[in-house]
Amino acid sequence: MLPLLVFVAVCFGLPAFAMVTGAFTAEDPATGATAFTTGNLTASWEGAYLTALTGSVKLSATAAVVAGVLGLVLAQAVVSSGSRALRDAVSTASGVLANFGGVPLAFAFVATLGNSGVLTRHLRLGEHGWSLYSFWGLTLTYLYFLVPLMVLAITPALDGLRTQWREAARSSGATGAQYWRHVALPVLTPSLLGGLVLLFGSSFAAHATAAAIVGSSVPLVTLQIADALSGNVLVGQENVALALSLDMVAIAGLVMAVYIPLQRRSTRWLH
Repeated sequence: MLPLLVFVAVCFGLPAFAMVTGAFTAEDPATGATAFTTGNLTASWEGAYLTALTGSVKLSATAAVVAGVLGLVLAQAVVSSGSRALRDAVSTASGVLANFGGVPLAFAFVATLGNSGVLTRHLRLGEHGWSLYSFWGLTLTYLYFLVPLMVLAITPALDGLRTQWREAARSSGATGAQYWRHVALPVLTPSLLGGLVLLFGSSFAAHATAAAIVGSSVPLVTLQIADALSGNVLVGQENVALALSLDMVAIAGLVMAVYIPLQRRSTRWLH
């Protein structure tokens, strides 16, 4: 355990400590002295920073919900098919696609659905108001790796649904829709919420894909952090960037606080 604890302390503990201390300190430009302040945190809740924070939450929630629904349907189709070869193929593809992001993914979508993309020109999507460099364009791009991630996350929970439950519901006269409404979905709800938390976190922290596609046209907190650290907008906003990072950690913590009790509840049913 000692190497693991040292790794966690160095790779996670030190950055977290630097983020928290930096978010609550300010440096005097004249003397170079640092002092405790809440001004960085206050600034992160105002103006363009607040817009970017709410924009990231909206984008992440939308992408997570859409990907969650599509991933659940796909995973259920694969599980219920009974084909081991199909399941292995989908699992392998999902494992690869779930980790495919960043600039390569952005380039692929620009070449396919950008203003001069192959599908955009052949289907004349621009004439119908389509734009990849928008909120919904970025959401569609995120679905490319979020849907496979949901498949990987929800498949074990679908395996935990016992055939006896379906047979008991059927023998009681329940339809397939009633079985899913009153038995399967209540049992799967904590796992579904856990998958949504995972999808939300993945899209909430994504940076390279959004930076390569939309730049500053869609306000996102990760892009604001990058601008503040590099001084693209204002010089000396590094500590505000750390405060924005702390805001992201707080939002992720609130989401996890809802998920953990529900996950404990599902464990009693699925195991």
